[in-house]
Amino acid sequence: MLNQLILATIVVLALILIHLLGLAVLTRLLRSHSRVMRSVRIMPLTLLASATVGLIAIHTADIWLYAAVYLQLGAFHHFEEALYFSTSTYATLGYGDVVMPYAWRIFGAIEGPVGIIMLGWSTAYLVSLLGQLKLLSHDWLTFDQGKREKAPKEPPAK
Repeated sequence: MLNQLILATIVVLALILIHLLGLAVLTRLLRSHSRVMRSVRIMPLTLLASATVGLIAIHTADIWLYAAVYLQLGAFHHFEEALYFSTSTYATLGYGDVVMPYAWRIFGAIEGPVGIIMLGWSTAYLVSLLGQLKLLSHDWLTFDQGKREKAPKEPPAK
């Protein structure tokens, strides 16, 4: 059991590092992109979509790392099986149709809480990005906001 916990700690630290570096690179890319294309009206949506794709890439790296470790441990014989288990465990779906061997079940179980934390971290990143872009406080979604004419005021009732 101790070897599972030590290995789990090492993998969790690696995932934190991957996630942290991934978010740093993603933030750098988003900042450079916004400087180049400041005048584009659809820019907030482009940035949000780019951030989402970047976060999916980071989570993919996390999941693939776990799958590679499972394969290296001999817990699964095929990468597809290891990847399937890792994906369903990381997202805490836990279908149960593919299970870890008894010798590594504690290590496998730790992926679930780690995945939830990483998904939460990414959610916080997106919410922060929404706040920075002020997508919810601006009326950039309203149609023809700049061209809308003011309705003539009615004279006061006598």
